[in-house]
Amino acid sequence: MQERLGEVKAQVQAALDGAMAGLPAGELADAMRYACTGGKRIRAFLAMESARLFGLGDAAALPVAAAVEALHAYSLVHDDLPSMDDDDLRRGLPTVHVQWSEATAILAGDALQSLAFGLLTEPQIGPPEARLALVRGLSEAAGGRGMVWGQALDIAAETAAAPLDLAAITRLQQAKTGALIQFAATAGAVMAGKDPGPLADYARNLGLAFQIQDDILDVTGSEAETGKRTGKDGAANKATFVSLLGLEGARDKARALVRDAETALDAYGEGAGNLRQLARFVIERDA
Repeated sequence: MQERLGEVKAQVQAALDGAMAGLPAGELADAMRYACTGGKRIRAFLAMESARLFGLGDAAALPVAAAVEALHAYSLVHDDLPSMDDDDLRRGLPTVHVQWSEATAILAGDALQSLAFGLLTEPQIGPPEARLALVRGLSEAAGGRGMVWGQALDIAAETAAAPLDLAAITRLQQAKTGALIQFAATAGAVMAGKDPGPLADYARNLGLAFQIQDDILDVTGSEAETGKRTGKDGAANKATFVSLLGLEGARDKARALVRDAETALDAYGEGAGNLRQLARFVIERDA
């Protein structure tokens, strides 16, 4: 899997660089490229591996993978703003608003979101109906019923009279983190016109396991390893999977979710090997 992940990272970075090659020179273009550099590329990997399950090549899946990474980059740029999560470190580098300004960060995020939807119109993805379904799916995953709604819930929780319980945290994270992961994991089925159900089940479990590991790393990780500030959740008395389940309880929950994610892939046999390995990787990573 690691070899394939490295291959995907290189392909997606080249695709993003190509998509931004014609931008007018200046801070906006510089900030967009900066925001799209590095990262784990898990969402891109999901899009490209899900396409492989249905016999679709990398050429068809690459614009979708680049689109989901452009949208993810936008979300991180905006989440890091002082009015949101107020972070100054991302992927081991100063966040975009620190490197440039809040205005440039907002505009760079806006432009990356637009870029994402433009990438989904690329003809090599497949017939118009497949591209239209992907555009609709990404809008649902990113918008007021998905990622943005999850961020709104997260911000509201900071001033709520009582901390969130486990059900509320699960609902929040399924939107904020899980919705985009589910879009990426089901993209191949959508492109092929096949049932996305098993991949959606896989993604729901994977997304929660991913977030639980993030909560664990906020407690156990270092800034050098994670590339971002750690210990913020505890300092803010924020309800997390770790605060509610305890460290070992959170680890047990993540392992159970990974087992369920792997089971959801049974219908795809050995062809889903990389996706199974990815599920294990998300709870073993240290960044």
